[in-house]
Amino acid sequence: MTTASTETAGRVLWTMRILSAIALVAAGAIHLFLVFNGTGGILGVMFVLNAIAALVLSIGMLVLHGRLLQLATVLSLLFLIATLLALILALTVGLFGITSSWDLMLVPEAVIVESIGIVILGITTVLVFRRTPATVPTRRQGV
Repeated sequence: MTTASTETAGRVLWTMRILSAIALVAAGAIHLFLVFNGTGGILGVMFVLNAIAALVLSIGMLVLHGRLLQLATVLSLLFLIATLLALILALTVGLFGITSSWDLMLVPEAVIVESIGIVILGITTVLVFRRTPATVPTRRQGV
């Protein structure tokens, strides 16, 4: 790769990492907003944990490098998939005895934000795993 294409690839990756962090924070913010507006009980606790996990993963997307960044992207992607799947289950058959409907506050918005976040994180994950490290440490054998 030439220097210009390497710089462009680096900018694209950073842009995707920032977008991934924004998507994670948005998904977490929706859950935290719902807690502050009356969602309580075990569902409220799960929503708070969701918001905390989203914040931690978004920070990881911005500050980690190498293998830890790869781990953070995969965990973030799985996190949003699980969050969306939990909402879909609550909308259809119920989850832990909790059912939801499309009429409730922020349900359509949550589906949209989480779906877009899954796409963004899918692209980011591919970019992170396709990126070749600039310097690969070599192992000395026989020492």
